[in-house]
Amino acid sequence: MAHHIPPLNFGMVADDLYRSGQPNELNFPFLEKLQLKKIIFLAPDDPSQQFQNFVEDQDIELIHLGMDTHQNPWNPISEEIVISALKIILNMESYPLMVMCNLGRHRTGTVIGCLRKLQRWNLTSIFEEYRRFAGSKVRLLNEQFIELFDTDLVGIPDNAPKFLYLS
Repeated sequence: MAHHIPPLNFGMVADDLYRSGQPNELNFPFLEKLQLKKIIFLAPDDPSQQFQNFVEDQDIELIHLGMDTHQNPWNPISEEIVISALKIILNMESYPLMVMCNLGRHRTGTVIGCLRKLQRWNLTSIFEEYRRFAGSKVRLLNEQFIELFDTDLVGIPDNAPKFLYLS
């Protein structure tokens, strides 16, 4: 019997929208069950070759948004990358969809935090969720980025996911 082991920091954000760290071979059977259409990869470096092969085999579109070449990895993710990621997340054509970075903590947490802000969650709940995934590695600059993120920069498409309006 195959074991289905979720990737590090896996979580369900909404129906058919997931988050995690970069998976390894042990996680591939679990990911197959999700029948993903797209993956947003937010890490600055390239995904592992095994992961790239898996994505290709599964016919999943891998969108690599993390390439901030001039950026210190400790800095918060750029506003442009967050907006690009949110445009994909808000497009129903992308689903089922997963958002990930290397460990599924900071870059992923920042994008999901900004999504929660679009959903009109209060900051306490947003930071609670961010900290649950960041563990002891909370970065206050990321929380500040989420708090100051201007949701008006994100155009809401006509076919936006229902979860955007349910919170």
